[in-house]
Amino acid sequence: MDAVKNAELYRHVNIRLAKVRENIAKAAQKAGRSEDAITLVTVTKKKPIEYLVAAYENGLRDFGENYAEEGLEKIEALKDLPDIRWHMIGHVQTKKTKILAGNYDMVHSIDSVRIAEHLDKHCAGSNLQLPVLIEVNLGGEASKYGFQAANMDYWPMLVEELSGFEQFANLRVCGLMTLPPFTTIAEDSRKYFVKIRALQEYLAAKLPAYGWNELSMGTSMDYSIAVEEGATMLRVGEAILGPRL
Repeated sequence: MDAVKNAELYRHVNIRLAKVRENIAKAAQKAGRSEDAITLVTVTKKKPIEYLVAAYENGLRDFGENYAEEGLEKIEALKDLPDIRWHMIGHVQTKKTKILAGNYDMVHSIDSVRIAEHLDKHCAGSNLQLPVLIEVNLGGEASKYGFQAANMDYWPMLVEELSGFEQFANLRVCGLMTLPPFTTIAEDSRKYFVKIRALQEYLAAKLPAYGWNELSMGTSMDYSIAVEEGATMLRVGEAILGPRL
């Protein structure tokens, strides 16, 4: 990519990012929160390296990948950039857990005890303690991954399932992640964000040995609502980098 196109891409990202940050600030102010308590994770799925470089040059440091191997290629390509942090935000396959250990700084999508077991084993081999988030399915959708949590009557059983994470010395539970059912109306996501915050409080009381401070929720469509409802991590792609290629 030549210098002119690089400059155009930088400007393109700069304009979009400024709008996203403005919306985050407004939503945080509305909720009586500090925008400094919110981490903006730029979703880079299917985006070429030059888009990530433009985002980095605009001050972004946290990048989220949906596919372990695609992310690994980008991690290697940008390994010389200081302070860059990589988040795995997509579904984790058992056979890909080895890739995550030692390459990613946080995994948002731990959706089963089995995945945690495999990831813990690989982290042990690398002498790591990896921060992870528990993915929960709050919409009851069969097409979505995550621990089932749509029905509050199931929450005691969820506690029982998650209590087994105490055996995973190389994983550090930091909070929850969710993706509400698809909608084109941002406000539709609010009830799921309210529910995950209630679940966060419930789990913090039942499993106080874990960390529950992080809530990864909100995408390009509904991130302002997520901020209003307590998100600490936003997973935003198109609103910053433009439509998928």
